[in-house]
Amino acid sequence: MLEYEFFRNALVGIAMLSIASAIIGTYIVSRRLVSISGGITHACFGGLGLGYYLSVSPIAMAALFAVVSSLGVDRLSRYHNVREDSAIAVIWAVGMALGTLFIFLTPGYVPELNAFLFGNVLTISRLDLAVFALYLVVLVAIFALWGRRIKLVAFDADFCRVLHLPATLITTVMTVMIALCIVLTIKMVGVMLLMSLFSLPQMTAERFTRSFNGIMTGSAIISLAATIGALFLSTVITVPCSALIVIILAALYLTALIAKR
Repeated sequence: MLEYEFFRNALVGIAMLSIASAIIGTYIVSRRLVSISGGITHACFGGLGLGYYLSVSPIAMAALFAVVSSLGVDRLSRYHNVREDSAIAVIWAVGMALGTLFIFLTPGYVPELNAFLFGNVLTISRLDLAVFALYLVVLVAIFALWGRRIKLVAFDADFCRVLHLPATLITTVMTVMIALCIVLTIKMVGVMLLMSLFSLPQMTAERFTRSFNGIMTGSAIISLAATIGALFLSTVITVPCSALIVIILAALYLTALIAKR
């Protein structure tokens, strides 16, 4: 399979995805914001539908929807006394409703919709790899510069504000990076299965370590093993790779629970 360019692209793509999701997922789990990834993911569906309806790039519109919705949740919860889970539920429902509306109004058949819903790693192009590699470099650079402050904000943002640290700036930057990561990975694993990469590896690693760096490193190793294993396994049993990723991650978590006991 390595003789085919599309398979090599898929292999490199899910490897980079595993590293990025490990970094972003550890921050999300530490801040107890796993549900926000689901909200943003489904809000992206509205951007995809609008992109098809306007005949512009669906990914660009999904990115716009993701960033606006993620910043909207953060602003509503911080300045307007709206519970974060309530704001997430609103953007979740509105995003899916708008996506359904625009898809219905779009003339003809939308051929790539299933790929965005369920993912297809074999359709990753060199351009997709270049864009995601640029995102990963920026993400690693942010953690290299602000790593300790990001950890402090993840565990207690209010205390960081008392210390006069730029907690609001860090939270905003990380919120945008979460939104962009979700948009860039939709094509790889799909809207429906994205949340597993932001939660299951971190939950598995958390059974054996409690440190932020330990969870991040452990989840990266677990994600790499699961995604690469699922990719090769999908060529043997002809099952979608994205579904196998979730099944393998869930099996690893159950194994970790049993091993820990």
